[in-house]
Amino acid sequence: MTRKRRRLYFVGLGLLGLFAATALILTAVEDNIVFFFSPSDLKARSVTADQRLRIGGLVEDGSVKKDGDTVRFVVTDNAEKLTVQYTGILPDLFREGQGIVAEGKMAPNGVFMASDVLAKHDENYMPPEVAEALKKAGHWQEGMGQERTGQNGQPPQATAQDTVQDTAKTPAPAAPN
Repeated sequence: MTRKRRRLYFVGLGLLGLFAATALILTAVEDNIVFFFSPSDLKARSVTADQRLRIGGLVEDGSVKKDGDTVRFVVTDNAEKLTVQYTGILPDLFREGQGIVAEGKMAPNGVFMASDVLAKHDENYMPPEVAEALKKAGHWQEGMGQERTGQNGQPPQATAQDTVQDTAKTPAPAAPN
């Protein structure tokens, strides 16, 4: 066997090993991919019962029903609604009218069986997937999710503390000469 042929075999074995490693990595990653859907997207597509996915939207007012550890609520993107069932402890920031992302699988009866529920982490944040879904549905208002809002999406009433902080930031008028 010549040196040239031996080198060609080693290069071929190296490429074969590289392709095998790439195939294994892609197979492992494929099992962990979880797609995000809004209720409108989910209604337009068919998903299999064993497919893991994420859904996101706003928790509809008056829809939260608790039965022991099991909670049922409705997630909406203001165009479509989806019933979600979750067994476990909900995040402290979970409440009606808030943006959430839930991960789980669709049941044959059309209820989303969530294994994880994520709520926004503070008053200035909305999950990017939820914001994008609301924009697509045409229900996004500029500044929504980026500034503090009160009930019905209106700015909250100023408190005495806000007024004190605002006056502390205002410079005192210059004294006359």
